[in-house]
Amino acid sequence: MQQHLLAREVSDEQLDLVFKALADRTRREQLKILYRGPATITELASRFDMSLPAASKHLRVLEKAGLIDRQKQGRISTCSFKPQKMLDIEHWLVTNQQFWRESLDNLADYFTDQESEN
Repeated sequence: MQQHLLAREVSDEQLDLVFKALADRTRREQLKILYRGPATITELASRFDMSLPAASKHLRVLEKAGLIDRQKQGRISTCSFKPQKMLDIEHWLVTNQQFWRESLDNLADYFTDQESEN
């Protein structure tokens, strides 16, 4: 619950970017690697047997969604996971889950009451 107190409101545009980024299996796998610690684009590309431009393209989507940060030192780019965006999305999911659960419970209560009256 404490994590949710740190979460910020998420706009529809931010949600679209995050869900688009997470919709791709390769990007989800890249995030799993980055959960464990920073990695260079070269390291990430080699794990997926893909070219540097292809890996970089996936990482740009993750970066645009606010899920990773990219630091450049000379010619080497290192990526790291940014947990705050996932906390924001988790908060959004939990909030919406509660809304739908309550709505469905109310609907079930309504039908139960209707059956009792008949």
